[in-house]
Amino acid sequence: MRIGYVRVSKEEQHEQLQLDALNKYGCDKIYQEKVSGVSKVRPEFERLKEVLRKGDELVVWDIDRLGRTTLELIMFVDELNHKGILFKSLSQSLIDTTTETGEFVFKLFALLAEHERKRLIRRTKAGQEAARARGRMGGRPKGLSPHYQEIAPMVINAYKQQSSIREIMKAFKIPSTATVYKILNGGGIPQNKVMSEEK
Repeated sequence: MRIGYVRVSKEEQHEQLQLDALNKYGCDKIYQEKVSGVSKVRPEFERLKEVLRKGDELVVWDIDRLGRTTLELIMFVDELNHKGILFKSLSQSLIDTTTETGEFVFKLFALLAEHERKRLIRRTKAGQEAARARGRMGGRPKGLSPHYQEIAPMVINAYKQQSSIREIMKAFKIPSTATVYKILNGGGIPQNKVMSEEK
């Protein structure tokens, strides 16, 4: 299936341009919403991600319709690639995985995603070492597997450095938000505080 996504901010009223382009391209279904690009709550976008399957093609008017930050955008496109989902931006001809050039761009996104993951981990390790030097490093959160206990200080540091829950899950390969909340809670950050900040 060709599935389209349209987003305009609450202040803008130009969704018809995007809708016309996606319909002309032949999208079977289009998800649309009015929400600011900086908002962390995009219900239609979440529904869209749930229905995408291997072999489907996600279509947008412009790639900036998808992500709030460059890091989030890079990681989302990399996620599509791993799931075998095609991607096309109608206003950016190079971003089209139905072509050989587009496949190269996808590979570039994958390299960038891996670079960002490593950079985030390096940054959080540096913060962890600085905290340890100041005597501020607490114990490991209980009730977690040894692996999650090992990375817990880096996850907590990443969150304190304004990384989103999604970015943290991607960077540290954590499969569920519940695990992230448990790690953060063990670091003295209540789940209700995290959830309110994510809205």
